[in-house]
Amino acid sequence: MELLDTRLRWLSAWTIHNANHIRESRDGLKVGGHQASCASMTAIMAALYFHALRPQDKVAVKPHAGPVLHAIHYLLGNQTLDQLQRFRGLGGVQSYPSRTKDQIPVDFSTGSVGLGVAITAFASLVQDYLIAHGQMAEQDAGRMIALMGDAELDEGNIYECLIEGYKHDIRNCWWIVDYNRQSLDSTTADRMFRRFDDIFETCGWRVVTLKHGKRQRAAFKRPGGKSLEQWIDNCPNAEFAALTYQGGAAWRARLTADIGGKPHVAKLLDSFDDDALAALMTNLGGHCMETLVEAFDQAQDDRPTLFIAYTVKGFGLPFAGHKDNHAGLMNPTQMHGLRDSLGIAEGEEWAPYGGLGENAATALRDFVANSPLARQPDRPRAETIAVPESLPVPDGEEQSTQAAFGRILLDLSKSGHPLADRIVTTSPDVTVSTNLGGFVNQRGLFRRQELKDVFAGAKIPSAQKWAGHVAGQHIELGIAENNLFLMLAALGLAAPLFGSRLLPVGTVYDPFIARGLDALNYGCYQDARFLLVATPSGVTLGPEGGAHQSINSPLIGMGQPGLTYFEPAFVDELTHLMRWSFQHMQDPDGGSVYLRLTTRSIRQHQRQDDGWIGGMLKGGYWLRAPSGSSDAAIAFTGAIAPEVLDAAEQLAEDLPGLGILNITSPDLLHRDWSAARAARWKGAPAGPSHVETLLSALSPDAGLVTIIDGAPSTLSWLGAVRGHRVSPLGNDRFGQTGDLPDLYRTYRLDAQAVIEAAADLFLGD
Repeated sequence: MELLDTRLRWLSAWTIHNANHIRESRDGLKVGGHQASCASMTAIMAALYFHALRPQDKVAVKPHAGPVLHAIHYLLGNQTLDQLQRFRGLGGVQSYPSRTKDQIPVDFSTGSVGLGVAITAFASLVQDYLIAHGQMAEQDAGRMIALMGDAELDEGNIYECLIEGYKHDIRNCWWIVDYNRQSLDSTTADRMFRRFDDIFETCGWRVVTLKHGKRQRAAFKRPGGKSLEQWIDNCPNAEFAALTYQGGAAWRARLTADIGGKPHVAKLLDSFDDDALAALMTNLGGHCMETLVEAFDQAQDDRPTLFIAYTVKGFGLPFAGHKDNHAGLMNPTQMHGLRDSLGIAEGEEWAPYGGLGENAATALRDFVANSPLARQPDRPRAETIAVPESLPVPDGEEQSTQAAFGRILLDLSKSGHPLADRIVTTSPDVTVSTNLGGFVNQRGLFRRQELKDVFAGAKIPSAQKWAGHVAGQHIELGIAENNLFLMLAALGLAAPLFGSRLLPVGTVYDPFIARGLDALNYGCYQDARFLLVATPSGVTLGPEGGAHQSINSPLIGMGQPGLTYFEPAFVDELTHLMRWSFQHMQDPDGGSVYLRLTTRSIRQHQRQDDGWIGGMLKGGYWLRAPSGSSDAAIAFTGAIAPEVLDAAEQLAEDLPGLGILNITSPDLLHRDWSAARAARWKGAPAGPSHVETLLSALSPDAGLVTIIDGAPSTLSWLGAVRGHRVSPLGNDRFGQTGDLPDLYRTYRLDAQAVIEAAADLFLGD
């Protein structure tokens, strides 16, 4: 195991060195990498991957230790030399472990600090959900493991997750802290010593502190050893780091000055030469294989466990302990010295077992080949869940899309269709106000232990009849949007992680998407599949005021890769979009979906046929096609439809052929248009995009009024498609409380604003 530790340290360091000092640099920029952060993790990862891990376990690797993960898979035969040599180059090993862009098996993408840690707790909850619903056997349960740097413990999302995990009694979760006491800028605060223990123990975790390695513990038992132990335990982090960098002579001078006069200490120190003393002082628990293996072996139950493994940042490298080593790189002279000290011949740097000698190399190769991960079976492929041919359209002349969403889900939950059994809903304490209540009444809360509805038991009338049980299909969350998106990400990864597909639906207030945006991006980056339903939206939520009214969320929907944004105006549109979403979430080239809904009830549009559905699913259709010689149209999205129709009626006499274009997805239209343009630039055959086809009904010198209850730039780009003049309406200011007539007039979203914009464009006055 110690040979593996050294091998992983070398391969990870050489991979980074090759990218920065050997590979041709065409732009002159530092490629980067984190040799010191890798070196502090190699023993932990060697003990974990080649001793403790089972095939069913899943790991989120500390972002800056990514090269160590690739070195592990290089030894296992899963990673190629070409990929390592292209570290941080196009098509090569990614900077941080990526589920979708790296070629090796990666359980969880990491990179945005703290999120890769927190998602393991939610993945543990998902695993329990699958077991409870008979989609996974208890004996197949694995541990969800996060490897983190101690600086990640500054991230607030970790503690939001910790609280939620305590509420749900999570299990089978390990968090292993590389406690090197250094961050990017400096050493970490001494005041946090023992605080992490308290926090985690309060939340039901077992805390295992691995501070001293075997050699240190042996020294502590010798005469004078107790004084040495007390000195180490009381040494400030910055002092320990500086002395580590300075080496054995500095250690000796400092220890002699501080405790040399205590009984037996001088003799104890004299029994080590300078190199041996430096090795003793840095023999911390996170670098001692016996200590690590023993700790992992003693945590074999399902209790969540925090391992605090003390380490030295840059352990075994020339800049070990230096406060600037986070992004530091060994220079060629230092790298060659390390190579020579390991007995690796020049030109053999990439040899998996170079410098070990034939016997040692054979033994280590056999050990790796016989490890559980080397024999890991292929992960089962998740089945595709059939989607109904159609979903029922709720009745009602006037409806809001938010209320209709709840009714559609409720009808589906009562239908007995297999799709309903795979839907899992979740929400950050806004389940009722986002219209999920009916579904939860029908399907129940998920709890591993039964939770009775006390109000129902006391016969107190309530619209919410929420009993908690193992068959429940709603996961209730507290008010933390980061947790919502991490929960959705974990649920949306059930198929690739556990071989059983879930169709997660999460609801949130639209303006608060921004509060969890990092986690939303994180979920999309690793191709988690979920349906995000955000409501209510815009200043249309009049009484709530600016704090609850969204402005730029449509732009988030358009700009977020892996997420398709729709904003239906009418309930029948929503019905088709929800069906499309459940299919898109399962398609190999699909993704997640964001529906921006409204609380405003509007009169529903009467359809003559189904010809509009195909265009609507592509992002837009003519609610009223332009006719005659008309060179005018209004393009709108969402809740503002009544104002648009009112304005069109008032403009009918002056603009008899006025078209009304209903944009259900600015996102799809823009993406399709961009893709068509890119294809033409590349010389690939491509027809016109959907938006080009739609706007071809207008002459090139026509004018467009665009309007949305959101950022006007969501639709203003339509003028660039065919060179049309555009007058964009929308909202780019914080809202305020008020009724809709006042707010729409104030923020120029009413019929009069549309008429005035049309007059400027079409009528000349």
